Amino acid sequence: MKVASLLTGLAMVGLVTVGDVGLNGMHSLSVNSATAAEAKQAGPSVQEKIDLITKNKGQIGGGDQLRRFFYGNLEPIGIQVGGAGHVVNLYNKANDVTFSYCSHYDVVVAVKRGRVAQFPPNEVK
Repeated sequence: MKVASLLTGLAMVGLVTVGDVGLNGMHSLSVNSATAAEAKQAGPSVQEKIDLITKNKGQIGGGDQLRRFFYGNLEPIGIQVGGAGHVVNLYNKANDVTFSYCSHYDVVVAVKRGRVAQFPPNEVK
């Protein structure tokens, strides 16, 4: 009776060990494929992001794009009359671009290269 218990215990340990090795092997394959997929889907370049915001300026949701693309990299440099009362000019130092943002409608109303403290009034209406 003790031999049967010993063999059963060894068989269980063997099954757990083989199963664990199989799962670890599959895990490393999935990690490698996930890394390759992330490399392929790195997303748009900075210039493509700026072009997309420029293309969508004046449309609701443009502010959401701006925050998503440049979160933490925007410095307010001025406020001026425009949009639904006032707009905030936000400068992105890393890419040397200024965005004029209307928070009332959550839209980007103007985009220019360089540090622009005040946009022409006809651009931020």
